[in-house]
Amino acid sequence: MDRHMGISILAAAVFMTAALSCTDGKEQTGVNEDERSITVQERVEIDYVGGAFSVDVEANFDFQVESLSEWIEFDKIEGTKVWFTAQANEGTADRMGKVKFTDPASKYFYKETRVAQKGNKTPVEVTSSLSLVDKNATAQTKALYANLWDIAAKGFMFGHHDDLWYGRYWYNQAGKSDTKAVCGDYPAVFSVDMGPIMDNRHNDAENAIRRRVIIEAYDRGEVITMCCHLNNPHTGGDSWDNSSNEVVRSILTEGHATRTKYLEWLDRCADFANSLKGSDGNLIPIIFRPYHEHTQTWSWWSSKCTTEKEFISFWRFTVEYLRDTKGVRNFIYAISPQMDEDYKGGARDRLTFRWPGDEYVDFIGMDCYHYNWKQAFKSNLDAMSALSLEKGKPCGVTETGPEGFDWADYWTNHILESALNQRVSMIVMWRNKYVGSNEADRHFYSVYPGHPSEEDFRKMYDHPSTFFSKDLPDMYAMPEGYEVK
Repeated sequence: MDRHMGISILAAAVFMTAALSCTDGKEQTGVNEDERSITVQERVEIDYVGGAFSVDVEANFDFQVESLSEWIEFDKIEGTKVWFTAQANEGTADRMGKVKFTDPASKYFYKETRVAQKGNKTPVEVTSSLSLVDKNATAQTKALYANLWDIAAKGFMFGHHDDLWYGRYWYNQAGKSDTKAVCGDYPAVFSVDMGPIMDNRHNDAENAIRRRVIIEAYDRGEVITMCCHLNNPHTGGDSWDNSSNEVVRSILTEGHATRTKYLEWLDRCADFANSLKGSDGNLIPIIFRPYHEHTQTWSWWSSKCTTEKEFISFWRFTVEYLRDTKGVRNFIYAISPQMDEDYKGGARDRLTFRWPGDEYVDFIGMDCYHYNWKQAFKSNLDAMSALSLEKGKPCGVTETGPEGFDWADYWTNHILESALNQRVSMIVMWRNKYVGSNEADRHFYSVYPGHPSEEDFRKMYDHPSTFFSKDLPDMYAMPEGYEVK
């Protein structure tokens, strides 16, 4: 799909067009008498704030104008100046765009102007004093929080959902990992699902595997993050049952049967968190991100099924119950909107959609399934990195990856190149489903042995800006110079 938001418009001629086939009745001589010409400014430099800018163009024919960059829109023509409007550059990195000028047939004349826009290099104080939602969090949880902030200044941690539990061709084999099989190292971040521990699947035997692999990851010094694909407590459907807008409303209603059931689910969440200890005897800190992708429509807590007031109340109710009523002291609370598109200057609003309040959010995440649309991934990283600095809260990509991809250069071209010069603590790929010998099942989002991107993945692994398990500092010891309140 062509993602260029090209606007093609027939411009008024700056100068009158000369006769092409004959002049003053003179007979054709066979010499090329096409007297059309166009001269354009080769480069324009604009500030990060964007807005209106012009390109100098001199032509003696009717020409067409087209933007080749999604953040630039054609505006108007005034004399020898062609005016455009640029979106603000929300990232710190400079970026380059293009506009083109052609004859009506786009056949004979093709001129481009490069538009260089500066990144937002406005000095921002990088704080060393951080604040958690839970002021009584464990020492290890506070230390992890500080390290999430600190490591983002150096690069990003690579993560993978369920990486230690199963891979494309194996299942529940201790020590196995698709990531390790390719690069010789485990991911720095291990993602798992809390939902089956809480809802009507809580007795599943697989939950013992979840516990085991979480402890294994922690004992190696890795970071654990947990999403929550909860079944629908009101209808009995799954996480994607969006058939009712009464679910959250019922949970928030005193005495309602759905509320009673949901409190039992939160109790199980708390019991699991309070029992989750490493071999050192300490509670294992968890980046807990309930109600993820709340910007979308397909879950029972989504924008389709809740009002803004309901969602914010639901988020705060959850935090307060786990923290204040159940005494959970090892959670870092993460919000993670779905961010699959280039929001053309509106990414910050999307990231803060139904924001519960700074005092209820620790970590800014995003789930970005951009597939092959690199610009969408890059623009959202820019916005998230800027918001992280603004609010003094660490951030990261909590889910990403193109399902069933076969691009050989995905890791260096899409992930690494987009993340450089960003302040992002982690980039976590979604799972590689166990498919055994069923090659037709393409439900995988990361590398595995035999994938075309193996070599490129190892190049990313070797880059100094990427952190895998062996690269990590002690994530559970407070880094020097930091304070977490």
